[in-house]
Amino acid sequence: MYDPSKTILIRRDIEEEMRSSFLAYSMSVITSRALPDVRDGLKPVHRRILYTLFEKSLTPEKPYRKCADIVGSVLGEYHPHGDASVYMALVRLAQWFSMRYPLVDGHGNFGTLDGDSPAAYRYTEAKMAKMATVMLTDIQKETVDFQPNYDDRLKEPTVLPARFPNLLVNGSEGIAVGMASHIPPHNLGEVIDGIDYLIENPDATLEQLMQFIKGPDFPTGGIIMGRAGIRAAYATGRGKLTVRSKTEITEIKNRQCILVTEIPYMVNKAELIKSIADLAKEKRVDGIHDVRDESGRQERVRICIELKKDANPNLVLNQLFRYTQLQDTYGVIMLALVNGIPKELSLKAILEEYIRHQVDVVERACRFDLRKARERAHILQGFLVALDFIDEVVAILRASKSIADGKQRLIDRFAEVDLTALLDDDTYRTALGAAVDPSEPACPTKGLSDAQADAIVAMRLGQLTGMERDKIRDEVMTLCAKINDLRDILTHRARVLGIIREDLEQIRGKYGDERRTQIETVSGEMDIEDLIPVEDCVVTHTNFGYIKRVPLSVYKSQKRGGRGVNGMKQREEDFASEMFVASSHDHVLFFTTRGIMFDLRCFEIPMGGKDSKGTNIINLLPLAENEKVAAMMKVSEFRDDSFIVMVTKNGKIKRTPLPAYRNVRKNGIIAIRLEEGDEIAGVRMTNGSDELFVATRDGMAIRIDERCIRAQGRNAHGVRIMKLRGEDKIVSMAKSRAGATLLTVTENGFGKRSEIGSYRLQNRGGYGLTNYKPDEERGKVCGIKVVDETDDIILISSDGVIIRIRTSDIRIMGRIAKGVRVMRVSEGGRVVAFTRTEHDDSAELEEVEQLSEEELAAQEAAAAAEETAEASQPDETPEPDEPEEPEEPDDDTPSEDDEDE
Repeated sequence: MYDPSKTILIRRDIEEEMRSSFLAYSMSVITSRALPDVRDGLKPVHRRILYTLFEKSLTPEKPYRKCADIVGSVLGEYHPHGDASVYMALVRLAQWFSMRYPLVDGHGNFGTLDGDSPAAYRYTEAKMAKMATVMLTDIQKETVDFQPNYDDRLKEPTVLPARFPNLLVNGSEGIAVGMASHIPPHNLGEVIDGIDYLIENPDATLEQLMQFIKGPDFPTGGIIMGRAGIRAAYATGRGKLTVRSKTEITEIKNRQCILVTEIPYMVNKAELIKSIADLAKEKRVDGIHDVRDESGRQERVRICIELKKDANPNLVLNQLFRYTQLQDTYGVIMLALVNGIPKELSLKAILEEYIRHQVDVVERACRFDLRKARERAHILQGFLVALDFIDEVVAILRASKSIADGKQRLIDRFAEVDLTALLDDDTYRTALGAAVDPSEPACPTKGLSDAQADAIVAMRLGQLTGMERDKIRDEVMTLCAKINDLRDILTHRARVLGIIREDLEQIRGKYGDERRTQIETVSGEMDIEDLIPVEDCVVTHTNFGYIKRVPLSVYKSQKRGGRGVNGMKQREEDFASEMFVASSHDHVLFFTTRGIMFDLRCFEIPMGGKDSKGTNIINLLPLAENEKVAAMMKVSEFRDDSFIVMVTKNGKIKRTPLPAYRNVRKNGIIAIRLEEGDEIAGVRMTNGSDELFVATRDGMAIRIDERCIRAQGRNAHGVRIMKLRGEDKIVSMAKSRAGATLLTVTENGFGKRSEIGSYRLQNRGGYGLTNYKPDEERGKVCGIKVVDETDDIILISSDGVIIRIRTSDIRIMGRIAKGVRVMRVSEGGRVVAFTRTEHDDSAELEEVEQLSEEELAAQEAAAAAEETAEASQPDETPEPDEPEEPEEPDDDTPSEDDEDE
C-alpha cells in the first residue's frame, strides 16, 4: 500500500534537468544512431542489418528471404527501434540510385528514382550482395571487438572489418543533434589507388592524392562543374559541389529535343519533370513543346524535352539549369565518428583512419590464425608420440578402467618425452618452440598436455592404428611454415601493409568499374584559397584552449588608458594567453608544451565575433592529454634563408632553419626537445642576422645577435640564453628593427617605450640588463614588443577586455623608467597579452591622462642614475656552449605515440 510518509522528494532545477537530459539524448543520437563510423562507414542500424544477414547465412549464393523475417530479427536481437526505420535502412542498402555499390541484393519493389515508396516488407525479399561479404571478411577471426546487445543476451560487433573503404565508396548521410554528415560516394578503383599511394607515401599532399581520387562518383552519374568545391571538401571537410545533369541536344522527327540521360544525385526524377512542365506552363521558360519520361529498364533515366520549332536549345537548357534541379548543389560535410567522437575530416584523414583500422584487422586475423595453427600443431605432436609408441598406447588404453584413467596414465607415462625432438627439423623447432607474442598459446616442450591426451583418447582404435606418420609429419611441417610466416607478418609492419594492398587490389579487380560522374573544368574557376578574402585578422587563443579569428576592422582605435571593448565571452578563470594579427592566408604555427609543432592556415581557424568564446583548439589539433599550445606565430612563406628561434621559460634558446618546418604531419612534428618542467616562452622568425631581445618577468632583458646562436636541427634542446635569478622566468622575445623602439608592458597595465640603443649588445649566457623595476602598483612584466611610431597596439586583459591604442601616445623614456598607464584593468585583473598592428586612420580617438612635467622629470632622472650605475659594471663572461646529447635523426616523427600514423 502506498505510504506518503516514506516518499522521498528530490528537488532539482528544471533548467539543469532539461540541460542534462537533452545532452544525454543528443550524445545517444550522435554516437548510436545518426553518424557513421570512420572505419566501416556504417551507422549502427546498417551494421546490425548486415551482421544479421551474415548470422542467418543469407549469402549471395543462398535463396532470398522475406524482409519481414530480416527486419524482425534485427529488431528482436540488436536494434530495439521502430520497424519502419530498420526496413527503410535495409531498402537504402539495396537501391542502385542511393548506393554506389549496393550491399543488399533486393528482390521486389525497393522504391524508384521517382520517389515511389518500396513495397511492404511482407512482399519483398533480400539477401547479402557480393560486396557485403567483403565487409564481413574474417569477422569470425576476432578481427573486431564485440559488445553486448541491448538486453545482454547476445554479442554484436562494434565495427565491421570492412575490407574496402565503405565510408568513401558508398558515402553516408545522417542528421544528428546540432550536426550532420553528408559524405558523397566515390569510385572504388580510384579510392583504392589513393590508399595504395598513401601507404607508399605517408607524407602525400592533397594535390598528390587528388591525382588518383578525382572527386565524388555518384551512382546516378551527372557532371560535377569545377574542382574548387572538391578541393575545398577534401582539404577542410566541407565544400559545395555543383552537379549538372548529362544532356544532349538532338533532333527527333524534325524537332529539336533535349535528352537528359543522367541527373544529379538524390534528385527525384518525377518532381524534376513536373517542375520543368510547370515552368513551361507558366511561360517562365519559353520554347518547350512537350516533356516526356522515356525511362525504362534499358535506360534508367531518359527525359525527352521537346522544343518548339523557333526555340534556341542552348538558351532553354541554360534556363532549365538555372530554375530546376537539372543543376543542383551538393553540400559536402565529411563528418564521422573517430573513436566515438564526431569529427570533420579531410580526405587524407579519412584514408589514414581506414588504413589504421585495416592494420588492426589484419594483425588480429594473423594472431587468430597463429593461435589456431599452434593449437593444431600441438595436437599433431601428441599424435606423433602416439605413433612412436603405438603398441604401448593401445595397451594402456585397453588396460584402463575409464577414459579419464586412460588419459591420466598416458600423461604419466610420457611425462618425460621431448616434444621438440620428435622431428629433426629447424623449422619445426622454431615454430613449436617458445611463443614470441603474448597472445600466442604456450606449448609445452616436454610431456603430453591435457589437450593432446584428450585427442588421443577420443580417437577410435582403428583411427589410432591406421594413422600414417608421413601424413602427420607433412601436416606438421605445413603448419610450422605457416606459423613462422604469421610471426614474420606480425613483426614487420611493411608486410601487414602489403597484405592490405594485395587484398584491395583483388577487390578492385573483382568489383571495380568505370567512373560514372564526369568532372568538367569551369572557365575562371577559383580555388578554395581564392574563395577566401585576403584580410587581416586578430587571432586570439585563451589559457583554456579556445581560439578564434576576428577581422581586424572590428576593433576601433582608442587612446591609451581606456577601458576597451569586450573581446570574448569566457569562463571566469579563463583569459587570453596569445594574440596577434595575421592575414587570412597566412600559415599559423602552433608550438605546444610537449615541443610539438602543428600548422593550420589562418582561414581554417573558425571565425568568431569579438565577444564570442571561440572554438576549443582540440577540435582543430590532435593534442595529447594535458598538452597545451604554448606559443603561436604566423608564416607567410617558408623561405630558405629564414630561421625559427625559440626561447623557453627556463632560459634555453634554439635556432632552426625555417624549411625544416615546411612539411607538417597531421599529428605534428618535433619543434624542440624540452627538459622536464620547461615550456616554450616565445617564438620568432628571423632572417639569419637579426638582433633579438629576451625579457624576464622580474624585469631583466638581454639583446643579442642571433648569429651567436648556432643553427640546430628540430630535435635539439638548444643552448642557454641568459641566467635567471630565483624564481624568475622568461616571458617574451622580440626582434629588433631599425628606427623602432622597445615597448614593455606590465601585468597591471603600465607601459613604456625605450630606445633600442639603450640596450647594448651582449653575449648570451649572462644576466642581461635591467629593463624594468617591478613593484606592487605596476606589477611584473607581461611582455615586450619592438614597435614603430606608426603602429597601433592591441592589449587584452584577463577579463577578456580588448583595447587598441596608438604607439605614438606612449612616451619614449629611459630604459629603467616606470612608464605610464596604457590600460586600466579591473581589480584582480591583469594584462595577459598584447600585439602590434598597423594604424587605423579612420578610428575615433579620445583624450587620456598625461604625466605632469615634474613626474616625467623625476622618472627620467631616476632611470638615468640607475643606467649609469649599471653601465659601470663589466659584462658577464660569455658562457660556452653547453655539452648536448647527440641529436637524433631529424625525421618527421613527433613522438613514440605517433608510430601508428
